[in-house]
Amino acid sequence: MERTLILCLILLLCFPMAYGGYYSKTESRVSNLRKATNLRFFFHGILGGENTTAVTVARANSSSLGPSNSIVVDHAPLTVGPEPTSKTIGNAQGLEVFAGRDTTTVVVYLDFGFTEGELNGSSISVFSRNPATETQRELAVIGGRGKFKLAEGYALLKTTFISNTSLVVEYNVTVIHY
Repeated sequence: MERTLILCLILLLCFPMAYGGYYSKTESRVSNLRKATNLRFFFHGILGGENTTAVTVARANSSSLGPSNSIVVDHAPLTVGPEPTSKTIGNAQGLEVFAGRDTTTVVVYLDFGFTEGELNGSSISVFSRNPATETQRELAVIGGRGKFKLAEGYALLKTTFISNTSLVVEYNVTVIHY
């Protein structure tokens, strides 16, 4: 009797019952019909003033770290052209972490939400290192929603205007999605 009880306990612990416990089944439901969408839009950043789009929410409390160590929250318009009066097609929301002693290197997380046309309700997300002092750079597209579910790709950035209080960045984005 004792041996039977021990054998039953060992079997129960080593071999879970088929009808109880964790269950997982993987099915191939992803189609091979991936699409590529190319987007072009302009990011308008305003630093300070009445219509500011970027606010510093944290800054290092050490002069030895340099002036660039801070965290900025963004909420900036996206337009079809470089002019501030161009049609707004969405907005960018996210964080920028400025880190670096010698150069201004920005780690960027931004979600580009579209509010017009066939992309209304869709967004793409980028997360990447952005060497902000370079005129041209590249960011990684890491996801999306709406039309851009399971998105990946890249964004090519080019600063088209910069001053002490504002900047305009052209985005040419290639998004691979289903």
